[in-house]
Amino acid sequence: MSAFSRISNPLKSFLIEIGELSYFTIRFFKEVFKKPYEFQEFLKQCFYIGNRSLFLVTVTGLIIGLVFTLQTRPTLQEFGAVSMIPAMVSISLIREIGPIITGLICAGKIGSGIGAEIGSMRVTEQIDAMEVSGTNPFKYLVITRILATTVMLPLLVIYSDFIAIFGSYLVESTKGNVSFTLYFNQVFNSLEFSDLIPATIKSFFFGFAIGLVGCFKGYYCNKGTEGVGIAANSAVVYSSTFLFIIDFIAVLITNIFVT
Repeated sequence: MSAFSRISNPLKSFLIEIGELSYFTIRFFKEVFKKPYEFQEFLKQCFYIGNRSLFLVTVTGLIIGLVFTLQTRPTLQEFGAVSMIPAMVSISLIREIGPIITGLICAGKIGSGIGAEIGSMRVTEQIDAMEVSGTNPFKYLVITRILATTVMLPLLVIYSDFIAIFGSYLVESTKGNVSFTLYFNQVFNSLEFSDLIPATIKSFFFGFAIGLVGCFKGYYCNKGTEGVGIAANSAVVYSSTFLFIIDFIAVLITNIFVT
């Protein structure tokens, strides 16, 4: 195989996959407003996605708050700026750390689960059976899961932010003897709508990207049971990459319009 072929073949496969993902996205927006609306399946997926991720998000958020405060406190203490910890921690968590870390956790937990679930249905011909029986598998399997991840991820991010700030308070109450009321008064006094709104909006896009990539990889899964593992793995890799790209674009737009 020539050097040109070794470079062009992966590039060609990548461009084909981007084109298929674009078509998949367009198909989603075409069919999302068409009847029938699978509302019960949507609610079930919201419950599964939230319930499946809640414990991991809780543990991760608490540890982030604890570690972040423990790492920054000695440095701020040298400059006599310990009183700035509530403001610094809350702004950092809500603007950037909370959304991106929670998004990556959900990409690994939810994205891989969706890819494996729909992929296994594809290789066992359950999706083909749904098409034969007159059910629209795209609306029932894909649209409900994408909408569920889009709705649930911002809620998980808000919950993770609160747990992380509470973890920071635990450190400060232990080392600095700060009351709960004083700590959270400083937190809320330091926050503005320009901190909350962009972070919440990009969380919707994070959830959409995770659901879209997971469903795409599972829906077009092949190679039998081996393909299920490939779909789950690639769903995590692709969705994590999309999260960083979306986050970069969101920060650029926020800096243009807010500052």
